Amino acid sequence: MSISAFEFDGGVVEPGESKKFQFPISKSYLGEPVRIPVTIANGANPGPTCFLTAAVHGDELNGIAVVREVLDEWNHENINGCLVGLPVINVPGFTTQQRYLPIYDRDLNRSFPGRPDSTSAYRIAHAIYENFLSKCDFGIDFHTSTRGRTNMLHVRADMDDTAVARLAKAFGSSLIISTEGSEGTLRRAATDGGIPTITIEMGEAHRFERELIDEALAGVKSVFAEYNIYPQESVRWPGWRTVIDGWGNRTWLRADEGGLVEMHHERGDVVHEGEEICTVASPFRRTTQTVTAPSTGLLAGVLENPVVYPGNPLCHFVELDETSVAIIEENRHSG
Repeated sequence: MSISAFEFDGGVVEPGESKKFQFPISKSYLGEPVRIPVTIANGANPGPTCFLTAAVHGDELNGIAVVREVLDEWNHENINGCLVGLPVINVPGFTTQQRYLPIYDRDLNRSFPGRPDSTSAYRIAHAIYENFLSKCDFGIDFHTSTRGRTNMLHVRADMDDTAVARLAKAFGSSLIISTEGSEGTLRRAATDGGIPTITIEMGEAHRFERELIDEALAGVKSVFAEYNIYPQESVRWPGWRTVIDGWGNRTWLRADEGGLVEMHHERGDVVHEGEEICTVASPFRRTTQTVTAPSTGLLAGVLENPVVYPGNPLCHFVELDETSVAIIEENRHSG
């Protein structure tokens, strides 16, 4: 693998060089550039090029902390390869703390790889994809749950793709959900373009959660070990792992009543068939719904906002077999 410069429209980062800059992706009503922050650390030694992206949904903050720390605080003097850090993809959404692109109300994460002659969302996606993502060998895209819900840290990846599966396992999370990803997502577009990419789901929107950030940083370091970017590090094993195929073994348990939710478990908990997960009751307790586990499984995500309408999701439930449950409980007990 040769040592080469990283080139983009308007600039170049030579081997052994790091650059931090603002890259224009659009324009405001005033005709002024809208820019995203970019940091590129190009190692002096040959190796792969990896992108780290966050905040494609503007209110998802945990990943921003991960990308910033990797690119700004880790030592890159002797790395093998090149790191491309895009900590805030959706700058318009970030500045207004909205999930989607404000004004346009478009999901930027349904617009990749983008088009240069289409809507604002597609043009922004195109500028980011062509200048940065398309020049990489693999990537990690950080997300959180949407507002009002929280996720345990897990990987989403197309495990039928050998190269993606290698990357997903290298991150070292206990839970991997195997899906291609929706059309237009950054992960799906990059993978379809020959750039193996995984999504990391972690925590909730509108906040930094240090415990999850540290766990994700350990996952990044594990990936860098797998691909020899950080040859001094080791690939980590999380203690237990289960891979869930698509929606076959997972579902959202939903409210049948409107009211206030009392959750009896946290994200990442194992619940057994028939065990009470939460209750939903009107403010005057005139109606009550008790939600129980349909089988034995894992709560990959749970509700944080305790107010629901009928049909609102209460928890993301992942069914587990007895062997997986035994391994999880043994590891947690020993830990």
